[in-house]
Amino acid sequence: MAFPKIWCIAALGFLLPFSSAHTDFFTSIGHMTDLINTEKDLVISLKDYIKAEESKLEQIKKWAEKLDKLTDTATKDPEGFLGHPVNAFKLMKRLNTEWGELENLVLKDMSDGFISNMTIQRQFFPNDEDQTGAAKALLRLQDTYNLDTDTLSRGNLPGVKHKSFLTAEDCFELGKIAYTEADYYHTELWMEQALKQLDEGEVSSADKVYILDYLSYAVYQQGDLSKAVMLTKRLLELDPEHQRANGNMKYFEYIMAKEKEANKSSTESEDQAEKETEVKKKDYLPERRKYEMLCRGEGLKMTPRRQKRLFCRYYDGNRNPRYILGPVKQEDEWDKPRIVRFLDIISDEEIETVKELAKPRLRRATISNPITGALETAHYRISKSAWLSGYESPVVSRINTRIQDLTGLDVSTAEELQVANYGVGGQYEPHFDFARKDEPDAFKELGTGNRIATWLFYMSDVSAGGATVFPEVGASVWPRKGTAVFWYNLFPSGEGDYSTRHAACPVLVGNKWVSNKWLHERGQEFRRPCTLSELE
Repeated sequence: MAFPKIWCIAALGFLLPFSSAHTDFFTSIGHMTDLINTEKDLVISLKDYIKAEESKLEQIKKWAEKLDKLTDTATKDPEGFLGHPVNAFKLMKRLNTEWGELENLVLKDMSDGFISNMTIQRQFFPNDEDQTGAAKALLRLQDTYNLDTDTLSRGNLPGVKHKSFLTAEDCFELGKIAYTEADYYHTELWMEQALKQLDEGEVSSADKVYILDYLSYAVYQQGDLSKAVMLTKRLLELDPEHQRANGNMKYFEYIMAKEKEANKSSTESEDQAEKETEVKKKDYLPERRKYEMLCRGEGLKMTPRRQKRLFCRYYDGNRNPRYILGPVKQEDEWDKPRIVRFLDIISDEEIETVKELAKPRLRRATISNPITGALETAHYRISKSAWLSGYESPVVSRINTRIQDLTGLDVSTAEELQVANYGVGGQYEPHFDFARKDEPDAFKELGTGNRIATWLFYMSDVSAGGATVFPEVGASVWPRKGTAVFWYNLFPSGEGDYSTRHAACPVLVGNKWVSNKWLHERGQEFRRPCTLSELE
């Protein structure tokens, strides 16, 4: 069976201002905002070049004017602009692909000013990994939040501040990326969307022949032979000499002849193909379904009887001297496991200080390999994080003291404050914060025991998505700037509470900043004594 060739885009090498290593731009909106200024700088340089050779570079001038308007909007609110996943994907695509094409166009007889600026700036451009990562994020958002391709392509997302849309060429690019991953389900969806927009009259450089070539093969791979034949016939109407399409038609006719010889009715074939396609489309684990439903605000709801047991209160940290006269606001989010939220617990000024301290240090978030114990990146954790010590800033020290006062737990054995910023479709799929019995060496080098509890600050509001969900119990906790949530990962006996398995849902629209403190067992012996019951 012949199949379409995979289109590749030459990667652009680049060097970060703070590191010589690739930093996965798509995993942090905070770092991507620097690219907005980079792109704006390129537009200014390009406009100067146009002034020098305007008569022979009219095509480039039109390009610059389009980008000038876009970057003006983006630089006024970089985080808000990049909070729209379509804008983030198109930024990756422009800087990785389209600016390179423009450079090739103007290499001949160009002024030194533009080419020198372009050469310098391209060191900091995203590469193929970033563009692919941003594309995969759009596909992940599509699945998690049940978005159809037309809704996503038109940019009709909840809470968007800067509406954007995908062109037929953009849709084609998404389909190709899905194709390279052998993800024929999404290949079909996005190739069909590209074809639909072209059929509606959109002017584009995307070629229907190429689209139909990918689309027919993706459909065939999912078992829908009759549709693959129909699409291939349409392709041959546009290009009767298309070698691969003619070869595919002969192959399809051969398969159909074999089915006829085997006395398989067309109805049975269609039913079987439909069933196989349905299996491919819904190949999720039960936990995955629960996780995605909770991300959408669906799923298990607490009974009225249980809800009546949840309260809000003023909390003084069990008569902590600092909070007796000025208690904090606390409310129950869930009963088992008990999850409480503290309101107005971190100020906007403190949040900005923490973010500014963290930004230069943000690196791709890692997970601990359960077998080797080594830290490594993973596709199911899309964010960047940094670690802040109490001694380096009075604000961080004050935050640590606040956590100790309100939890009653010793923070001297806790890990440093971790600050995380989520990227395009940023997420962290279901996981435990504590180490299980089959991971006895997980925190051995710290020498402070297991993670007894988790404190999580929300340092931004999120326009859509981004909830913290607990699939085992059906709890969804939504980000609210200035608040924090707290729960115990271990029972007083030291046994792990498996109901605390949780996840950070993909950010659909907006920018998510959080910081967390993992408190450990050592030093809590008299602050949270053991009980006689193992699971109490």
